[in-house]
Amino acid sequence: MFYEKPMFFEQNRVFRPYLGGKLMGKFVGKDFEDDHFPEEWVASAVKAINKGITDPYDGISKLVDSDLYFNEALQKYPKEILGDKTEFSVLVKYLDSAIRLPVQAHPDRKFSKEHFNSTHGKEESWYILDTRENATVCFGFEEGVTEEQFRQAIANSETDKDSMNGLLKCYKVKKGDVIYIPAKAVHAIGAGCLILEVQEPTDFTIQPERWCGDYRLSEQEMYIGLSMDEAMECFTFEPSPSPFVQPRLLSDDDNATTEELIGSKETESFRLTRTRIKKGDYTLSENAIYIVGDGEGVIRGEGYERAVKKGEYFFMPYLALDKFTISGDNLELLVCT
Repeated sequence: MFYEKPMFFEQNRVFRPYLGGKLMGKFVGKDFEDDHFPEEWVASAVKAINKGITDPYDGISKLVDSDLYFNEALQKYPKEILGDKTEFSVLVKYLDSAIRLPVQAHPDRKFSKEHFNSTHGKEESWYILDTRENATVCFGFEEGVTEEQFRQAIANSETDKDSMNGLLKCYKVKKGDVIYIPAKAVHAIGAGCLILEVQEPTDFTIQPERWCGDYRLSEQEMYIGLSMDEAMECFTFEPSPSPFVQPRLLSDDDNATTEELIGSKETESFRLTRTRIKKGDYTLSENAIYIVGDGEGVIRGEGYERAVKKGEYFFMPYLALDKFTISGDNLELLVCT
């Protein structure tokens, strides 16, 4: 059965109002142009919230070796895939921004429970996979910015696409940077960032800026059914520290070096590690999403062999743990759980 080996998925690009995708194509080895499908949802069991799209599987990944989508597989074979876990509570994306995304924030769990009947909010983290020239991200309001000023900028954004300029702190970024975005923190991904985004498993985004490039957001896309006053509860105006996280060394031996990029110091919602395999076979022992961040390798198990390369990803089900290894020279694995 498919859950007795690494689980691979079909391509799963998702519509978003902003333009991007070309740099993502470079990462996965495909010829993509910038368009309105700038995200790949990686081993996703989460439905996307998109205006006008009625596909019940929008955003949800389909297995390569089965007719099932990932959410269906999890419902039908929970113990085989997850063991004793009750749910697969993370959403992972490739995200490539050719333009600045709208200024936004996400709810915490308390707000999500009250307004969306969800046990998850949307904490998230960004690992910069690559950049275009002058890539930036914005995080936190500049000192002294008030809710009244923000509301006025929202009103002005109807006719002034630059109305948010100067309200947020912006930072230059480079390949390898790690950033943590807590719930309710204002932020905006700038132009030129290819990001591995690891987050809580929801698509709750409050983005009250009217325009996203040349795309005019509807009220539903801005507020996802909330009133403006309710939406403002998802923004904190307290001073924000630097969002950058320094990798922490977990282990280093002749076989591999492993670093924690996001862990319990930042959040209890998800974890992201980076393993660089030096030589030999590395055992796939985590019930997690594995992403090949760089290099090429081969997965092997009893009667099984499959080559993998940069940009490819797979999920290790519970029944397959410790039964497969991966090898490759200077192979980098990003592990999301």
